[in-house]
Amino acid sequence: RVVLVTVPGEEEGVKIARKVVEEKLGACANIVRNVRSIYSWKGQVCDDPEVLMVIKTTAHRFESLKGRVRELHPYDVPEIIALPVLAGWDPYLDWVRKETEG
Repeated sequence: RVVLVTVPGEEEGVKIARKVVEEKLGACANIVRNVRSIYSWKGQVCDDPEVLMVIKTTAHRFESLKGRVRELHPYDVPEIIALPVLAGWDPYLDWVRKETEG
């Protein structure tokens, strides 16, 4: 799985990314700076700078990852979206599976 999570800043992203990798909930996390999010929240259109985390994990570990991100995340309703990986380079996918065994 590829899991997308937005956070308000790089510091929060690094904190969450380190925890999920240390706890083997994700094999790795990329932090993408300079994301601009335009969204509706409580009846208003918001326009905020954010950071996007792209976390690689397995379907088996997703529920645990989702729960841990929720615990660590500063937002009331964080974006936590899992996308299926339909294909990939087998050695990389094997590495993701190995790193998330737990």
